[in-house]
Amino acid sequence: MQSNRLFALLREALLTFVVCLVLFGPISGLVLDGFSFTSELMRAVLLAGAVTAGRIAISLAGMSGFGQRLTRSMARGGGGVTVMTGTEKSPALLLAVLFLAGLSLPFIADKYFLGVAILALIYCLLGLGLNIVVGLAGLLDLGFVAFYAVGAYLLALGSQYLGLGFWGALIIAPFLAGLFGMVLAFPVLKMHGDYLAIVTLGFGEIIRLVLNNWLEFTGGPNGAPVPAPTFLGLEFTRTARQGGVPIHDYLGIPYNADYKFWFIYFVLFLVVCLAIYVVERLRVIPLGRMWEALREDEIACRSLGVNHVFTKLTAFMLGASTGGLAGVFFAVHQGFVNPTSFTFFESALILAIVVLGGLGSTVGVILAALVLTILPEMLREFAEYRVLVFGILMVVMMIWKPRGLVRVKRPAFFPSAKTDDSGAEAAFPVEAKLEAGR
Repeated sequence: MQSNRLFALLREALLTFVVCLVLFGPISGLVLDGFSFTSELMRAVLLAGAVTAGRIAISLAGMSGFGQRLTRSMARGGGGVTVMTGTEKSPALLLAVLFLAGLSLPFIADKYFLGVAILALIYCLLGLGLNIVVGLAGLLDLGFVAFYAVGAYLLALGSQYLGLGFWGALIIAPFLAGLFGMVLAFPVLKMHGDYLAIVTLGFGEIIRLVLNNWLEFTGGPNGAPVPAPTFLGLEFTRTARQGGVPIHDYLGIPYNADYKFWFIYFVLFLVVCLAIYVVERLRVIPLGRMWEALREDEIACRSLGVNHVFTKLTAFMLGASTGGLAGVFFAVHQGFVNPTSFTFFESALILAIVVLGGLGSTVGVILAALVLTILPEMLREFAEYRVLVFGILMVVMMIWKPRGLVRVKRPAFFPSAKTDDSGAEAAFPVEAKLEAGR
């Protein structure tokens, strides 16, 4: 028995080494040098050896009693959803503390960390939007970055041709991005799975190519500048450039270039908090229930009278609207946009945020967005191996928590003593009972 285990372990190690060598050989073993390349196969061999050693260590740990207990505990916590009983304590105090901590961040963080925080909040907004489409409605969208680009270019081109400002773009972007979401949704209403993913991927690439090739209108690869934001005619620049008054002159305080980033952070933080509230409310109303039911079994939903066209359209449009909002904040934060910021890698990163956080879990999406945004900045010293480390951590995460960081929680439904006109008992969620009790 022991010899069979040893033989299986050696065979697994050999297979792992060969597969890693095939993968790492062309990527790390060949280094371009002008029109030729130099061979660095020893680097690929070392990487393959490290991965093989790690695989052997994991297998040996799994054979021990502690490893088997750990595997069983991980398996128990990785599946299903948590149904609320109505006896849970309200997280109002924790939410208030987090809200105040978020508002106080600009006063204690430097400019670099504040920029990272703004980027993390933008990805939180993107994750919340895609979570509606993928996590709640179960529609695999690989072209979500298109709506991100629509919001960003709305501000850039709107200011260039129409004199549109930050606040105007912030109001128009959700509607324009939602319109694009409806245009995408109509052709794919009858598609599922891989076919839906391919069509949405093509839609995202079409938007990027149009922005890249329409030189006369979008500027093509050169991109387009974005004006600085204003607030009630007050500008955040040293001297007035848009016919307003510099905010430091109006308030009689010294000029500081960080005022612009403070303003962007505060507005973005409030918008993200509002988006979280709206998404959480959408989950418990009938529309959110229809999204989740459609995700589980579309045929059963249609047999029960659910309008699948309306349900899919609302998911695509609301998710796209959130992506358009994120695009406006990205554009005003960067001060410049071009098509290279809206590649397929961005869509993959947003999808990774939703999957790693937990499909349908708002808290999980926020945590994953913060981790996947801040972690690359922490690994900047290991720039050459940053993507490799990032991929390894994602693989470990999927093995450890296959359903995401946070399990989905949903309110329980129960028969109430109240009856309708037909005399049948009506079902109300636990949350409604608690509100009535108060």
